[in-house]
Order: sequence, then structure tokens, then C-alpha cells
Amino acid sequence: MAKQTADIAGLVRAIVEPLVEHKEDVDVRQSVDEYGNIYCEVSVHEDDTGKVIGRQGRVIKSIRTVARAAGSRAGAGQVDVELPD
Repeated sequence: MAKQTADIAGLVRAIVEPLVEHKEDVDVRQSVDEYGNIYCEVSVHEDDTGKVIGRQGRVIKSIRTVARAAGSRAGAGQVDVELPD
């Protein structure tokens, strides 16, 4: 299961880094609960937050969709990607 979570976090990082100007501030933290659900928390520089969210949340919704599809394909539980305030 650990390899699956590493793949999801790497995928999220690979999607987010090209979108932002401050690549060194991209941090993707993950955790897995007892049911195999994967939680990824993405932190970016405050100037880049709008780029990751996108208009009306379209970019972050797309990132979540891709991450959930990859998690489903890998046999993981639910996948949730959050961008903290």
C-alpha cells in the first residue's frame, strides 16, 4: 500500500509543479487511514494558490479527479486532495 500512496503524491506533485511559479514551495503531504483511504494535502506559496485552485475551482477539481482515477486503478481506497487555507 505504501507504494500506491507514493505514486499518488508523486502524481499530484507532477501536476502542481508546472502550474506554479514558486516550485520550491510545493509540498505534498499524504496519509493513509486504516481503511486504505489516501489523503493528500498540497501546500503552495500564497501567490500560487489561485493558480492551483483555478477559476471556480476547476483546476483543483481536475487534480482531484485524476488522483482519484489513479488511486482507483492502483486498488487504493478513496483519494482526497486538499489545499489548506
